[in-house]
Amino acid sequence: MGQRVFVKVVGFDDVERHALNTLFRVSGDSGNGFALWTPETRGEPGLALIDSESYEARVEFESPLNDKLRMVWVGPHAPARAWRSFQRPLRWPEVIAAMDELFRPVEPLDFDLDVAEPASGVRRALIASPDRAERLYLRARLALAGITQADEAETGPQAMELVRNNRYQVAFIDFGLPGLGGWDLVRQVTAAQPRIPVVVVTKDTVSTREHMKAHGSGVALMLAKPPHPTKIKALLEKV
Repeated sequence: MGQRVFVKVVGFDDVERHALNTLFRVSGDSGNGFALWTPETRGEPGLALIDSESYEARVEFESPLNDKLRMVWVGPHAPARAWRSFQRPLRWPEVIAAMDELFRPVEPLDFDLDVAEPASGVRRALIASPDRAERLYLRARLALAGITQADEAETGPQAMELVRNNRYQVAFIDFGLPGLGGWDLVRQVTAAQPRIPVVVVTKDTVSTREHMKAHGSGVALMLAKPPHPTKIKALLEKV
C-alpha cells in the first residue's frame, strides 16, 4: 500500500511541468501517490525537484531551511547533497520510479541465511564500487552491524582478485563496476570458492525481471541505489 507524498517543484518550463503533473495524477496506480506541494498545502513536502537551470531553484537548494529535505537535481553539476540527479532530455517515468523507490514501504525479507562464522570468529566484507561515497556509506552500515573488517575495490578485476584471495561473509557489488561488471561479474562472484554466503548487488534502477534474474544467480538482494538502509540493516542482522 503506497502513501501520498507532496513534492516541491522549483523551476522547469511549462512543457516539463505539464508532463510531471500528468505523471503525478497517475502515480498512485502502481505505487505511491505524488502530488504538487504548494505553500497552501496541508503537510510538509517529502521531496523536492530542483531545476539546475533555474536561479530560484538553486537558491532553494542551498537554503539551510531545506537541509533535511531530499533533493532530486535535474541538470549538470549535481552537488554532493543531491539525493539523485538526472540529465536532460528527461525521462519523467524514470524520475517517478526513483521517487517511488525512496518511499516504497520496506517489505520483510523472505529468505533465510545459514551463514557459518569462520573459525577465526572475524566476519569480513567486500565493498566493490567506483563511488567513494557509496563505499563509505556501506562501510558505516557494516560497522553498525558489527562487521568492521572490510576490503574495498573500485573495479571489477580488483574485486575478483580480492574474492579469490580472501574469505568473505558478505559482498556488496556495484553492477556498473568498470573493467568487469554487469552479469559477468555477478556470475563470477557467486561462483567463486569459497562461496560468499551473502552477495548484494546495487544498481541505479532495478526492474522486476532483474530482481528475478539476480535471485536465480545466487544473489541475496539486488537493490536500487542508494540502497535502503532498513533493508541493509535487516540483511546484516542475519549475517
